[in-house]
Amino acid sequence: MLHPTIQKAYSVLETGQPVNRELAIQLALLSGEETLDLVSLANKVKNKFTNGMHACSILNAKSGVCQENCRFCAQSSHHHAEIDVYGLMPPEIILEKARQTAAYGVQYFGIVTSGYGYKEQNQEFKAILAAIDLIHQELPDMNVCLSLGILSQETVKELGERDICHYNINLQVNPARFADLIADTHDIQEKIETIRMLKAYGIGVCCGGIFGVGETAADRVDLAFAVHELDVDVIPLNVLVPIAGTPLEGQPPLSVAEIAKSFAIFRLVNPTKIIKFAAGRETVMKDFQGLLMLSGANGFLTGGYLTTRGREVAEDETFLSRLVAFA
Repeated sequence: MLHPTIQKAYSVLETGQPVNRELAIQLALLSGEETLDLVSLANKVKNKFTNGMHACSILNAKSGVCQENCRFCAQSSHHHAEIDVYGLMPPEIILEKARQTAAYGVQYFGIVTSGYGYKEQNQEFKAILAAIDLIHQELPDMNVCLSLGILSQETVKELGERDICHYNINLQVNPARFADLIADTHDIQEKIETIRMLKAYGIGVCCGGIFGVGETAADRVDLAFAVHELDVDVIPLNVLVPIAGTPLEGQPPLSVAEIAKSFAIFRLVNPTKIIKFAAGRETVMKDFQGLLMLSGANGFLTGGYLTTRGREVAEDETFLSRLVAFA
């Protein structure tokens, strides 16, 4: 027999309306076999209210020397992680990386740069615009996505004129705890204002966060509701991969059950959205990533990440073909 809390949550499957925060907190307290019942419900909701699987690949087009102080990030100049450091790749190189992505059959290509963002149309920003134009000209079927940090209305307007599919700008954690993770260099309101401007110019928003950075289960619930209230299009969920040289290098991992439960709750709070499993697939959750894809996720990031190795696209093609039989 189902736990009464899970029985209440079945209302999502019947109506498509999210659970409320009180019920989500109760779900977060479940354990044991009840977690598997919750996962099963999340998978049913995913199958009823979403279509197919979303796969994307990203390019670290500018790496390191970032002045922002994100405690989990290897690219911050405040930390001492050993990573490759380089300036913005030329537009022609970015185009070549897009060609390689298209050759694998992946139709969502994200250009990512380190740093605070672009509030002015400086030379770097103009070079990124040139790269976007080249990709659209040569690869008209490619969906171009971006993650460039904080923007202004001026720079958002330029992107809005270039058919950008999704713009990634993660809240990372419960907004009330943002300052605990991002120390002093920028605040959550700047991200929220950027998201609202992107939506106003018709650009899809990709916005999620990271698990395992010292947050509570209630914090993860609050993050799920924060992205719901912003009505974002794609919700990428990362599991911390502790990197040597960062303040979180010794952070103890969350349990597999806790991560699966959190994915499931995100699905019940966001029934119709793309929920994408990103960092942590090939490390922390290597033996359990299929479980997360059955916990409400309907997308994943394939290929490499920013400073850590991801999974090969060919591996993911095999993974997805086998998963379909169970999903």
